[in-house]
Formats: sequence, C-alpha cells, structure tokens
Amino acid sequence: MAEPTFVAACVQMRSGRDPAANRDAVVAGIRDAAAAGAHYVQTPEMTSLVERDRASLFAKVRVQDEDETLAACRDAARDLGIVVQIGSLAILNGDKVANRAFLIDATGAITAAYDKLHLYDVDLPNGERWRESSIYTGGACAVVAETPWAPIGLAICYDLRFPALYRALAEAGASILTAPACFTRQTGEAHWHVLHRARAIETGSFMISAAQGGRHEDGRETYGHSLIVDPWGRVLADAEGDAPGIILAEIDLARVADARARIPTLQHARPFTVERMPRTS
Repeated sequence: MAEPTFVAACVQMRSGRDPAANRDAVVAGIRDAAAAGAHYVQTPEMTSLVERDRASLFAKVRVQDEDETLAACRDAARDLGIVVQIGSLAILNGDKVANRAFLIDATGAITAAYDKLHLYDVDLPNGERWRESSIYTGGACAVVAETPWAPIGLAICYDLRFPALYRALAEAGASILTAPACFTRQTGEAHWHVLHRARAIETGSFMISAAQGGRHEDGRETYGHSLIVDPWGRVLADAEGDAPGIILAEIDLARVADARARIPTLQHARPFTVERMPRTS
C-alpha cells in the first residue's frame, strides 16, 4: 500500500558549461537533500549542461547510455535508497538533442523517461531570442510514472504554460505534477509563481519544480525560486532567490483527495464544442 506522506526536495542549481562540474554539484545536492530527510529529490531542467552555443553543446552531449550525469544520479539514488527525478538532461538524439527527464527508483533503475513536449521558440521584449526547435527534438507523449507514494506526471519548463497537459496528467492518475525548469528571469518574475499555483489548483495536485537560478556561463539569466505547492495552491517551500541550494517539504497525499473533493473539476468537466457567432453589424 502506498505511503500517504513523504519528504520531497528540490535541488536548485546554476549549471554551467562543464558537465563534470555540474555532475559533481548535482550529486552533492542530492546527497545533501537525502541527509536532510528527503525520500524524493528533483533536479532542474538541463542539470548537466547549460549551453547556448550549438557547436559547444554538440561537442559535449552524449547518447543516453553514455551520459555520465545520468549514471552518477543512478548511483546516488541506489546508494541513498531514494527516488531521484532528473529534471532533464541534454541527450544526443540523431542530428538533434532530446531535452529528456528521467525518474530513477531507489535501486538506481530508470523507471520512466520523458522528452519535453513544448519547445520554447520566442522573441522577448528585452531582446532575448530563443529557438529550441533548431536544436531540440520535441516529445510526442505525456508520461505518468509510478512512485512508492503516488503517480507523478513528468513535464519540463515551458510545458508549464499548457494547462491541458497538466489536466491530462491528472486525469491519467497523477497526484504530483512537475515543471523542473531553466526559466528566464524576465518571464519567471512575471509568471512562475502564478502558473504553479494555477496548475496545482486546477488539478488538485502537488506541484514540485526544481529550477536553475542566476547568471550562467553562457550568458543567460534564470529565475530560480524552486517551488513546492500543495493542491490548494499554498506554497510549501520556495527557494526565495536564485542561489544554488535545496528546499524540502512534507508531501501529505491526503491533501490531494481533500482538494479534489472540495472542488471536483476533474469529475465535472464536460465535452463541448465552440460556436463562433457572426457579426451582426
């Protein structure tokens, strides 16, 4: 029988251009979180490498079976007897790169993988320009994975802006939803907290998201503020800045049933069509 309560942690990072240094940092963060009592630890999007330059990125990425950060996180999960969710790694996938999340159980086995569905192609008012589709392959399938406590829905960063994805994950049984991220500072300041609270409230689910934070070696600046939000939209833990570190919170899964009983939107949704009315004048 699944346990109703466990301790979750997020490892906030400032990953740079050196995969070995990032690997050491994330393993240290996972170990610190476990020492603080975490049973489940999540890392951010692009845990192993934050790199904007295409040539440099492709020189450093590896296929999944050869990725040393994945291997190190599997070893840590096994050694510590905890569940680890790698927010994502850059994994060589043909002539492009997959932005891929992994769920690792307490034996070190990979129990689920997910490729980011929605790619961030945008021009921001401050001059930042992002074209993830020029480098990354988009996923084709949403993923709900089993844990010792409850099913968890895997998602990554920009996915957070697509409520239909989160509703589908919740309808498929997920009680815990995620959005490990490398959110830009500009968009994070405007939307990070409100989007997390909205996704939690809409689905009656926990939201757990580890984040990258600060100015990275490749020049980008990310928002940080790793978050854990309960199904009523209450913030249980917030990194409250962009510095590397860990946050922890107790996850009481009875809150999921309570929130969904109070506001049963997952049960009450009805199919509908949209009728667009013509202008009358």
